[in-house]
Amino acid sequence: MNKNIKKDICVLDFAFQRIGGKYKGRILWALSKHTVMRYGELSREISDISTKMLTQTLRELEMDNLIHREMYPQVPPKVEYSLTKTGKELIPFIKYLVDWGYKKMAEENEN
Repeated sequence: MNKNIKKDICVLDFAFQRIGGKYKGRILWALSKHTVMRYGELSREISDISTKMLTQTLRELEMDNLIHREMYPQVPPKVEYSLTKTGKELIPFIKYLVDWGYKKMAEENEN
């Protein structure tokens, strides 16, 4: 196997570990449409996600520096999420996937 292909696969694995899965891309896409979103807003936007899964996915995205979590010291606690610079860099690729998905779904509906 070519060394460059091995490196490419390793890099792809790295990237998909950060954005792969059912919810990460959807959360990033939702955040791209708003400057900031609160937990409840994200929960409503991605209605089929459990509280546990949303919390876990947000933590993973934050650890990977794709989103920023801002907590305000008040009662009740106020937490807002936004895209980081790194997260914003992914949006054109996610947009491309959205456009591709629309195209392929339309093609399937024609058949």
